[in-house]
Amino acid sequence: MASFPVINMEKLNGEERAITMEKIDDACKNWGFFELVNHGISHDMLDKVERLTKEHYKQCREQKFKEIVGLMGLEAAQSEVKDVDWETTFFLRHLPESNISEVPDLEEEYRKTMKEFAGELEKLAEQLLDLLCENLGLEKGYLKKVFYGSKGPNFGTKVSSYPPCPHPELIKGLRAHTDAGGLILLFQDDKVSGLQLLKDGKWVDVPPMQHSIVINLGDQLEVITNGKYKSVVHQVVAQTDGNRMSIASFYNPGSDAVIFPAPALVEKDQGETHVYPKFIFEDYMKLYVGLKFQAKEPRFEAMKNMKSSTAPNPIATA
Repeated sequence: MASFPVINMEKLNGEERAITMEKIDDACKNWGFFELVNHGISHDMLDKVERLTKEHYKQCREQKFKEIVGLMGLEAAQSEVKDVDWETTFFLRHLPESNISEVPDLEEEYRKTMKEFAGELEKLAEQLLDLLCENLGLEKGYLKKVFYGSKGPNFGTKVSSYPPCPHPELIKGLRAHTDAGGLILLFQDDKVSGLQLLKDGKWVDVPPMQHSIVINLGDQLEVITNGKYKSVVHQVVAQTDGNRMSIASFYNPGSDAVIFPAPALVEKDQGETHVYPKFIFEDYMKLYVGLKFQAKEPRFEAMKNMKSSTAPNPIATA
């Protein structure tokens, strides 16, 4: 099996641009995941985000997590636990409106740093969307325009910790799923592993790498690209040692954005069966909430006959 794709963004500005673009295209077609280095976000900022996130967990979330685990009796589990994830999370919304000032238990320095970090990730997400457009032969800005809706994209961050687990063979850190949204940008722990993707029927580790940003594609990009790029099933395996940090930011369509295969790509595929529906993103999210840990294909099928809502509400993350 080929090694996990790592993309050096600096090479987009030099003689190796064409080769780098080919690597991105191959990663989108054959992996649904890739890892970015030299992506433009400073190492100092990433180090600060990691330090503050881990401090926040120790101060505000560790004891609460232990209490919940105790109440649920998970430490004494003797058989597979199928409906619980061994993780503790909180969510930050950035677009269309930020809620960072309202999230409890965050120190002011942490709020400010996460706001700055989100700004850098937003720029990176939009750069990547244009690179995907270039590889797909779509006009520049097409994906961003589709994502925009009436109020702009939804952009939010899920901050997760995966503490040491006594029974990783019985409890998943996060059960297998595909992401519902658009483009996911992950800043993960560089020392504690656990993230895996399903490729060719086998689980493959997403390697921890210092200062990298892991990218994966959500269901909406599969629909828009008419299946040329696909969302990929992934999971987090709990570990017996170490507390894994995961900061996943979701650059998603606006709630009322209309999602459908790009006509230019459908035209290129004449003669093939087109299985992807046209729908409003919020309607997909309503369906996804109850079916997250099930196969995506029935979700796509269900959207073909679902009546779209007319008054969507913003959704922060998927």
